[in-house]
Amino acid sequence: MWVAYTLCSHVATATATCSLLVRTSPFSDAQPGMTAVALRLGARPRRLPFAFTSRAIHSRSFPAWFVRGGTSNGLVILRSDLPPEPRWPDVLPPAMGSPDPHFGRQLDGIGSGLSSTSKVIVLAPPSSADVDVDYTFVQVGIRDGRLDLAGNCGNMSAMVGPAAWDLALVPAARKSALVTADDDCGHRWAELRCLNTNTSKVVVSRFRIDGDPPSYAPRGDFAMDGVPGTNSPITLRFVDPTGAKTGAALPTGNTVDVLELPSGETVKASLIDVGNPGVFVSTQSLGLDPTEASSLTPSSIDTNAPLKAHLDTVRRVGASLMGLDPDTESVPKIVLLFPPADTPADVDIRCLAMSMGQPHKAMPLTLALCLAASAHIRGTLAAGLMMQRGKTVQRTLTLAHPSGRLPVGTVVNGGRIESAELLRTARVLMKGRVCY
Repeated sequence: MWVAYTLCSHVATATATCSLLVRTSPFSDAQPGMTAVALRLGARPRRLPFAFTSRAIHSRSFPAWFVRGGTSNGLVILRSDLPPEPRWPDVLPPAMGSPDPHFGRQLDGIGSGLSSTSKVIVLAPPSSADVDVDYTFVQVGIRDGRLDLAGNCGNMSAMVGPAAWDLALVPAARKSALVTADDDCGHRWAELRCLNTNTSKVVVSRFRIDGDPPSYAPRGDFAMDGVPGTNSPITLRFVDPTGAKTGAALPTGNTVDVLELPSGETVKASLIDVGNPGVFVSTQSLGLDPTEASSLTPSSIDTNAPLKAHLDTVRRVGASLMGLDPDTESVPKIVLLFPPADTPADVDIRCLAMSMGQPHKAMPLTLALCLAASAHIRGTLAAGLMMQRGKTVQRTLTLAHPSGRLPVGTVVNGGRIESAELLRTARVLMKGRVCY
């Protein structure tokens, strides 16, 4: 069925109203309505040529939600609305505006030229009885349009549970068993087990619901750094997160490795795989001037081409030692750790991450998880920073990143990392069809 959407914009002092025809889907809340397109510019509506309203304009499109998950933006799509996976490179890059080799801005698509906003989540029914939904994360290369499915995205994972719930991937008969009543506030919460197919790991998502029938309730009073305003909190618990890609928390067996760079330089790094693989290096080991190192920001790194190239070289050498493909930009990522003198007193570790060759303006969630977990492993660089500050590693560590602070809870039992837990928020920004 075709239904009408109305889009409004202001042109000079007049208001233009345009009703477009789109097909109904689980992503659309529209109701059957107009079957033609009218345009009003301070005058009586007139009928536009039939060619403008023909279905051909939608022949290269698919239903999707445009969402914010944590400090990331991207698309949420049902796998059933996409062609088979081998054809995803024909569909997802142009939808995001990639490849954009010359400008890197993705102006011709949904993306906005940042690695944190060039993301896709693909939802599917559960593949096993012990989970409620399967999801695949896709990082879309901005300049090359390459689809990277090597790792998970913790921030976008925040939207998986709510989307699976509202898109009816969870059968109505099962939903009642997944709902719990709130403590004192009278809220209701749903808890879903979400299988990330990139890492074959389970993420338990707990989010607020409201209404009858109940749906995701994004409004609330929880604030997270890097996002303006407040929303309801989403608890993400990463179950048994060690060895997401390599099979071990310490892929090389060492808490610290000495990386030998092609230039002959050496850099000390902790190579950790918890949630997603990470190459953790101290700013001191990079040979940076102490004053320069203490004032590093995403902007200063982004304009420093030699430093970015150096960091990527370190990342690539670390990837090879971990048994990973150095040409895959999404894993491992490299994270800079600042010395205690450059770390605020009210946090445990200050860090700055690189993602897909760009300095991250907040913190990739799975890398925050990885860093916090590594602080519980004696001998790592993170554990050493805690010792230098005379701090005891607690269950919850607070990390400082360029946009603020991020608490990460880690459950360790007998030296084994059982789970890691973080709070995020998420919101649906738009429902409709994406043309490519």
